[in-house]
Amino acid sequence: MNTNPRQLLLLKEVHARQSTTVEQLADTLGVTLQTVRRDVQRLADEGLLARFHGGVRVPGSTVENIAHTQRETLNAAEKTRIARHVANQIPDHCSLILNIGTTTEAVARALLRHKGLRIITNNLNIATTLSSNPDCEVIVAGGVVRPRDRGIVGETAVDFMRQFKVDIAVIGISGIEADGSLRDFDYREVKVAQTVIAQSRQVWLAADHSKFNRPAMVQLATLAQIDRLFTDAPPPEPFPALLHDAGVVCDIASV
Repeated sequence: MNTNPRQLLLLKEVHARQSTTVEQLADTLGVTLQTVRRDVQRLADEGLLARFHGGVRVPGSTVENIAHTQRETLNAAEKTRIARHVANQIPDHCSLILNIGTTTEAVARALLRHKGLRIITNNLNIATTLSSNPDCEVIVAGGVVRPRDRGIVGETAVDFMRQFKVDIAVIGISGIEADGSLRDFDYREVKVAQTVIAQSRQVWLAADHSKFNRPAMVQLATLAQIDRLFTDAPPPEPFPALLHDAGVVCDIASV
């Protein structure tokens, strides 16, 4: 699907509110109700939104993520801000693991001027990006390549990650639920990510505001296993207290 700028803005509004009415969207976007209904129908047909009587909400599926191409465009500016903030905190000449996700891919692009990095990844998009930096060494995990996002998953990738102990892991996530659990959709991807956390001296989570209160099926970790959270807006309730209790430093990438 080729999503136009108006539809991207509509998606952003719905994700920010979690649910809203067609009338509110028309007022916010400055367009007619007919235009909003047409856009909502198209986005719902693609699985990016869920309709209900008189309104629209974010998809509630806990078993399937939205497509990689759509995730690349959703909150793209926010992901870029987060990525630049993460990259500014990463020193030259250190070891990193970057895992699967569009936000970690943005971090990879922000690291193109770094020197002396040794980067391990199970994401072929990240490997392709960072291989163009002659001052970085990129090590790619073996395993099964998922065609939809070029992520590498499976037991071979788990065994591969167990060989290393790195300075920092920068991980992405599909959802952070109100019980403090970090969740994703593919149990094979989760097993690799759990190994990444275990093999890292510091764990940094990069997640934009839409990930808060988003449900997903498989628990990857808890906030207590994270050292720093990088996001683009102050987390909603009840997350400030959860982050404080877990000892997580929250870094907000402001505009």
